[in-house]
Amino acid sequence: MIRSMTAFATQQGNADPSGTAATWTWEVRSVNGRGMDVKVRLPDSAAGLEGDVRAQVAKVATRGNITIGLRLNTATADGSLQIDPARLDVILDALDTIQERAFDKGVTLAQPTAADVLSQRGVLMMGQAEVSDLSAPLAADFTLALDAMIAMRVAEGAALHSVISDQIDQIETLTTQAVTAATARREAVKTQMSDALTRVMDAAVGADPDRIAQELALLAVKSDITEEIDRLGAHITAARDLMGVGGAVGRKLDFLTQEFNREANTLCSKAQDVALTQIGLALKAVIDQMREQVQNVE
Repeated sequence: MIRSMTAFATQQGNADPSGTAATWTWEVRSVNGRGMDVKVRLPDSAAGLEGDVRAQVAKVATRGNITIGLRLNTATADGSLQIDPARLDVILDALDTIQERAFDKGVTLAQPTAADVLSQRGVLMMGQAEVSDLSAPLAADFTLALDAMIAMRVAEGAALHSVISDQIDQIETLTTQAVTAATARREAVKTQMSDALTRVMDAAVGADPDRIAQELALLAVKSDITEEIDRLGAHITAARDLMGVGGAVGRKLDFLTQEFNREANTLCSKAQDVALTQIGLALKAVIDQMREQVQNVE
């Protein structure tokens, strides 16, 4: 079964290590993409989990833009506030650099207040638990979130399978109609060419009959859509085979839609018949709709 690249899942958890209450929420979001791109956004205190997170994703997904986020809140039992000295030093050094740079440029800046400094991200926080105490439950809940996201990709893939299969059926029906229309116009084309040959021979005194016949034969070849019909049939078979195999076939299906469109364009250019042109345009419309759906296939 094919899988979609569009999915979303969350997983909440909590723990109480060493008398410190901790709550968290994992979010895993996936959208379509040409390749595999994983973005992981973790709190500084949980940065050590990133390697395991990426490794788990690589085992279950091969394509798509996947964004993973973790919101982690921890607090001591009394809810006391703490200052992160290292983060505070970074902020103060940055402010000092800004002030010096402004002075060099002749710009006067107001002195930041203590509230300005404390409002910077990571300076003021609730009493933090040891992340090592949370690693196991955090990892377990991430696995649950990832599993839920993959399950949604599978469910969305089932819906895509139904839509794309129906579109392949429509392409096959239109291809059959094109064969019928081409057969119906065959006698008309013969008559038109015979009449054209008669007119040319009557008007062109001394013209080489063999040369004229060759030119008319060339025109007949240019209007023949047998090869386009055969290739459309081969592409239909290939598309159904890919849908049956499933898995990460999105790129191959995308390539097939380009080939489908190429044959439909050529068919329209060779049509020289209202009915056949209408069929070619209908083919192009269905193929374009299929291409839009295929963009979401892993």
